[in-house]
Amino acid sequence: MTLLTDQLRALTEPALPGSGETASRHIALMEIARRNLSLARLAEAHFDAIAILAEAGRSPAPGAVYGVWASEIPGQDVVCEDYRLSGKKRFCTGAGLLDRALITARSPDHRLIDVDLCKHESSLLIDTSEWITPAFAETSTATVTFQSTLFTDEDIVGPPRWYLDRPGFWSGAIGPAACWAGGALGLVDWARLQKRDDPHTLAHLGALISNAWHLRACLVAAGDEIDKHPKDAIENHRLALVVRHLVESACAEILTRVGRGYGPYPLALDPGISRRFAEVELYIRQSHAERGLANLGSLIRSSAS
Repeated sequence: MTLLTDQLRALTEPALPGSGETASRHIALMEIARRNLSLARLAEAHFDAIAILAEAGRSPAPGAVYGVWASEIPGQDVVCEDYRLSGKKRFCTGAGLLDRALITARSPDHRLIDVDLCKHESSLLIDTSEWITPAFAETSTATVTFQSTLFTDEDIVGPPRWYLDRPGFWSGAIGPAACWAGGALGLVDWARLQKRDDPHTLAHLGALISNAWHLRACLVAAGDEIDKHPKDAIENHRLALVVRHLVESACAEILTRVGRGYGPYPLALDPGISRRFAEVELYIRQSHAERGLANLGSLIRSSAS
């Protein structure tokens, strides 16, 4: 294990989504990311796993650090057959750092499996060589090959497609957006401390502060909305797509304004800012961009029919 996992164990678990305190959950994730974006990436997945298990009426293994390995790439399915997992899965954050992971197996009927990674370490092939960017290097994001990894009935979380169809899927999807926001706020915090005071830089600083307020307000409002309809999967789906778009847009504007307002110096010569800039830019690509907006438009059109 690493310093990051030790720090993760020391974090206070936030309120569950839909518990009446969802806004505080969003802000807690945002503040973790504001301090340490790599820690937030692991924390968001760990806390999401705890929420998923709670929604299934299950308790996490005591003291275990969890991840959620749910990335799906066409033609690279993990196969669930004869109580064995086989195949490759990319974007497995925390590979080699976590105790357990909730893993989606799309074939043959899309299951979610709770795997004890320590117990089955010998059946896992972890390859970090494909992760070529220095962004999030500490999170050990890898391609993991499951080589007939055994599981039992007790390890299966929910019926087929439960992971995708449950009401909490989309309320949980706002968790990463809270981390995007926190990552961008770290850049705003840096800008506040700079001494440049030419009119153009000050204009960018004013816009950065405005975007910071917008991000916090958006996450609080989203939490309050989820608490009004925690079991409404359709409404939470719409809300998550709206929030993820708004947060991504604000983060993208912050990246642009930091570059335009403060020039190449911080990106080339300040290791902390250069790294955070790259990590925020990479992290917000989880938004799915126009695909998410097309999905939102489809949902709105369907509801109006």
